[in-house]
Formats: sequence, C-alpha cells, structure tokens
Amino acid sequence: MIPTWAQIGYLVSAVCFIVALKALSSPRSARTGNLIGAAGAVLAVLITFAAYKPHHLAPILIALIVGTVGGVVGSRRVQMTQMPQLVALFNGVGGGAAALVALLELGEVTADATVAAIATAFTILVGAISFAGSVVTFAKLQELMTTRPVTFPGLPVLFVASLLGGIALGVWLVSDPRVWVGVLLCLVGLAIGVMLVLPVGGADVPIVISLLNAFTGLTVAAGGYVLGNTLLLVAGTLVGAAGTLLTKLMADAMGRSVFNILFGAVRGGSTLGAGTASDRPVISAGPEDVAILLGYANKVIIVPGYGLAVAQAQHTLRDLVEELHSRGVKVDYAIHPVAGRMPGHMNVLLAEAQVPYEQLREMDDINGDFKTTDVVLVVGANDVVNPAARNTPSAPIYGMPILNADEAQRVIFLKRSMRPGFAGIENELLYDPKTTLLFGDARDTLTKLLAALKTV
Repeated sequence: MIPTWAQIGYLVSAVCFIVALKALSSPRSARTGNLIGAAGAVLAVLITFAAYKPHHLAPILIALIVGTVGGVVGSRRVQMTQMPQLVALFNGVGGGAAALVALLELGEVTADATVAAIATAFTILVGAISFAGSVVTFAKLQELMTTRPVTFPGLPVLFVASLLGGIALGVWLVSDPRVWVGVLLCLVGLAIGVMLVLPVGGADVPIVISLLNAFTGLTVAAGGYVLGNTLLLVAGTLVGAAGTLLTKLMADAMGRSVFNILFGAVRGGSTLGAGTASDRPVISAGPEDVAILLGYANKVIIVPGYGLAVAQAQHTLRDLVEELHSRGVKVDYAIHPVAGRMPGHMNVLLAEAQVPYEQLREMDDINGDFKTTDVVLVVGANDVVNPAARNTPSAPIYGMPILNADEAQRVIFLKRSMRPGFAGIENELLYDPKTTLLFGDARDTLTKLLAALKTV
C-alpha cells in the first residue's frame, strides 16, 4: 500500500503536470510550464524512492545517473533542426520502458486478475509498437534511411496478420499470463511498429511522431493501472489525450485523414514524389536586386521553413525584419501548422531569435492578407506554399491547406538548390513569372541581403 503522504505528494505532482501542460499553450508561459513539469517529475521520483525503499538501490541510482547525464548532454547538444529526432527518441524510450515494466510485472499478475492482465497485455503490445515506430521515424528524420515510403509486395497482408497475431497473443496472455507469451507479444509489437512507419514518408513523418506519442501516453496510463500508481495513470492520460488531439489537428492541417497518412503509400498514394532536382529555367537575382524589392515595399510577409532551421539563419532574418521595420515596412511571419519537421518548429526557432510573438501569424489568420502583400519572402520553405495542394489532384499533398503566397504581387524564394521539398514534388510557384529565386545558404544570403538593404 502507498502511504497517505506519498499519495498526496503524487497528487501534487499530477497537478504540476496539468499546470505545465496548460502553460505550454502560450509562448510567454511555456518556459515556466516546462520548469513546473520538471519539478513535478523530480518530486515524483523522490517520493517513489522514499515510499517504496527499493532494496537494489545501487543499480537504480547508476541507471538514473546515466540516464540523466545522457538526457542533459543530448538535449544541450542537439541542434534545432534535430529537435524532431530527439522528440522521437524520447517518445520511443517512454514506450519501450512501459513495455519492459509490464513484462517484469507479469510474474505478479494472476489469471483471476482479468483487468490487470488486459492492462499488462495492452502495455506490452502498444509500448513495443511505439518504441519500434519511434526508432524508424528517428532513422527517417536523421536520414539514416530513405525518407520516402518503403513498401514491398505483401506488406498489407503481413501487417494485418501481425496485428491479428498480436491481438490473439494478448488474449492468450490475459487467460494465461506467462512471461514467454509476453515476450512473444512484445516481439510482434516491434514488428507492427516497424511496418506501421515504413510506408510513411515525406511531410507525414511529424504526424506519425505525434501519433506514437499518444500511443506512449496510453501505455504509461495502462502501466500506472498495472502498478497501482495514480500518478502514472494521470500523466499517461494527459500525454495520450494531448497526442491524440495534436495528431488530429495536424492531419486536418494536411487536409488528409490519419488512415490515409499511415496507409496511403500502400495503396499507391501519399508522399510518393520524384525527389529529383529540376532543370527547368527560373528567374534568379542577386541580393542587391531583392533588396530593392524589399526596401520599396509597403507590406512584406515572411514564410519560414525547415531550410531556415538548417542554416541557423533565424537571427539574421530577425535583423533583416528590424531593418525593414525601421523603414516603415509592415512585416509579418506566416506560420504554417506543419512547417519544419514538427508542430511549433518555426515558433520555437523564431522565439530563440527573440522575434516578438505578435509578429507570428497562423495560416488561417494571415491567408487573406496575401492578396494585398507586395512581397512574400520564402526562407527555406517549399511544400507549405506549393499550389499543387490546390490544383493537382495527383500530387501527394493535394488537399493540404497551404499559405496563399502565390496571391502576392511578388514572391522571393531563398533556396540552396532546386531540390524539391520534403514531399518530393516540384513547386510550380518557382516557375511563375512573378517569382524570383535567390540561391545560396540562407544565413549567408540573408547577411548579404541585409547589407544591400542598408544601402538602398
């Protein structure tokens, strides 16, 4: 039995998690929210040590120290461009840990404890799926493997057979909770996780990260039931609910269903772009010409994308915008819900450069302003301004709501090369007569552009 004081402490930790989640809804309070959530987690760990008084303290402390050092070093060294990979790894570790704990608890589960056995089987299966799927998403985002969908003949049949096999093993485990059945169920879950993510490619990978995050939350909640730990139950439910809502919102932002995102490639659709650079002629210019366009504009909209994060050019971009403001030019940032590699990627990147949050405007709010905009400056973005999402039914991003950059008077693209975006398809806006391309590394190009603007 958990002592009363420990239950009260767990309740305080749970409240910390809820407050932290609420605080994360605003950039102004997000840092405070993170600190509150971390404090709640530390409190929970301390209470667990004090309440349970573990006998094998040395290996637990060693594991805790190794994990803490690894987490701190990894989080501090990771680049902003690699943040989605870090999230995928952290998420996978959570799911894997929940599955391992459930396996260890199998020896305590009896055949007559049906609900506990169901929760244990669920935790093992879904935790393994989350772990394996997260590892594959990490490999795709880190480009350790192809980012394109991976399919092979018989994949749908094998996936369905594995899913049915997992359910059958789960039922078997409930009726006869043996460790070897649990291990077999875990292996099947790993296979399902791999096959779930392999067919997903291009811009759909961040949505899968969110879905797997929801899976991990559910496994933690189920693990909390198995362990009789209310805090895990609350924390897992929060993560599961938040991940589910985020997945739905991102899918809506892409204009597609979650089912299509996961299994579209199996049916011959979904992010199956060519992925090769085009040799079609485009209009290009130097920094001096673009500086003139920007300097004499009345209204400019900046569309940031993943290329901005790769070049670490957010600080230079902020300086450019401040120079435009000093000239009386109205400037806003247009933020697409799935710009970058994860939700909020651009918001975090620009917040790091001390860009006022009031200048960041969401897609639905700013889309009506493009018609009255003199110049749109697209920095490292592609798919989120690709008119194929509206005009080309065969395009893998067809139906995805986009920023209406093509409605502006002039469009300037800052691009390193003519390679397609993450979805692997050409952007017809690049070949529009009103579009000008400025080639080069974004930070170097923006530095030259800023210097040229000061002479205009």
